[in-house]
Parts: sequence; C-alpha cells; structure tokens
Amino acid sequence: MTGMAAVRARALNWVGIVPFAVFVGLFLILPTLYIVVGAFRTPDGAFTFDNIIGLNTASIRNAYWVSLKVSFLSALLGCAIGFAIAAAITLGGLPRQMRNPMITFSGVASNFAGVPLAFAFIATIGPAGLITMYLRTELGINLRLYGWNLLSTWGLIVTYLFFQIPLMILIITPALDGLKREWREAAEVLGATGLQYWRMVALPILFPSILGTMALLFANAFGAVATAIALTGPSLNIAPILLYAQIRGDVLGSPNLGYALAFGMIVITGAANMIYIMLRIRAERWLK
Repeated sequence: MTGMAAVRARALNWVGIVPFAVFVGLFLILPTLYIVVGAFRTPDGAFTFDNIIGLNTASIRNAYWVSLKVSFLSALLGCAIGFAIAAAITLGGLPRQMRNPMITFSGVASNFAGVPLAFAFIATIGPAGLITMYLRTELGINLRLYGWNLLSTWGLIVTYLFFQIPLMILIITPALDGLKREWREAAEVLGATGLQYWRMVALPILFPSILGTMALLFANAFGAVATAIALTGPSLNIAPILLYAQIRGDVLGSPNLGYALAFGMIVITGAANMIYIMLRIRAERWLK
C-alpha cells in the first residue's frame, strides 16, 4: 500500500507539467516539425533538396546577411552596455537602492517589443520625432546630414538595444553576484591592481556567461519580427520580414521555399541557443 501511495504521489508530481507539455507540443514542437518536413518536400509531397538549394539566391542571401549583422551587432553592443550597467549596480559605487528598480525595469523592458516599441522610437528619434525636431529647430542639428536614419539597419540595431540591454542585465547580474569577495582579496594580497584582477580573474570566470548571453541575445534579435516590420515595413530586407512576406504570399511564390527559409532561421537560432545552454552549464560550474 505504501508503494502504491508513493507511485501515486510521484504521478501527481507530474500533473502540473502536463498543460505546459501539451502547450509546447502543440505550438512549438509540432509546428517546427511541420516546417522541417515542408522544407524538404515539393508541393506534390515528394522529397527534394531544391527548396534548400533555392535559398542560394541574391535576395535571400542578402536577407540572411543583414539579419546576421543586425543580430550580431545588437548582441555585441547589448552585452557591452548591459555588462557595464550590471557591474555598476552590483559591484560599483552606485547606491544599492538603485538595484531593485533597475532589475524591475529590465524585466519589463526586455519584453517590450513589437508595434509599441517601434512607435516609441519613431515618435522620439524618427524623421519627425520629438528629439529629431528639437535638435533641428532649437540647436540647428540635422541628424539626416550626419547619416542618421531610424528606418535603416543601424536604426533597427539601436531599436533592438532597448530590449537587448535589459536582457543582458537580467542574465549577467547573478553571475556578477557569484564573484566571491575572497577572490578579489586574494588578488589584492598578491599585489594585483583592480585592472589586473578583472583581466586575470573576474573576466576569465565571467567569460562563459558573457559569451553565452551574447549567443542568447543574438538568437533573440534574429527571431524578432514584429518590431522590424512595424519600424521599417518591407523597406529593409531581413530574413524575418522576408518570411512574413512569404506567409502573406507577397514574395518567393513557393510555400515550400518559405518553409526552407524558416528552416534556416530555426537552424541558426537553435545553434545560438545550444551555445548559450552549453556555456551556461559551464559558467554555473565555475561559480558554484
């Protein structure tokens, strides 16, 4: 009887995960498998590599290249700026009272994307934005003459930083908290300067966390579509916008080629997430 009760107790422990498993299966795993299968099928259902080969066209290659550039640069800048902010509020001289408001804001801002984010940037630093017009009328500074254009690759990168930086802060802060005070004290006893401590102790320990977070930020930017469409529309040729146009039937003209385009995005984001998971495991091992 005791054994049966234990079995029932273990079974009940898994009941709570059933809704999550069903949700993941229906809306993540099954659609992904459908896309993967469709990428290697003809409209008649026969197996083919033509859809994958069809990705090797100028417009699709350029879309992937621009997406990779936007994702890499936004991830790199997001990591650098986010790390500086997280280090300042965790280990620096900023008041400790700033930590909780900053973490709370980061949690909200890291999920602020899509049409609201695009509208906020257009209304602020767009061609007729508040700051743009103020600089032009009050200070005589025309951002256009300096090459600034929000509806461009760099405009999209700057917009992505709004959620990339807070995400970096959220992820790297626990890693910074994991730096033991004894390590810095030991380095100082041995005569190391603050710069030497960071270069030879702290940064090597944090490097897996930083690199893993950069991979996550890369995947986060590569898969973002709502913000890019709302900000630039079809004027910017990136993979998510090209895929969105394919879903609407505006370009490509082949559903299976669209599946291949989505399959390529899945491979890239999946590889970035795998890098993040592996580096995260290594970083946690170091910080235990």
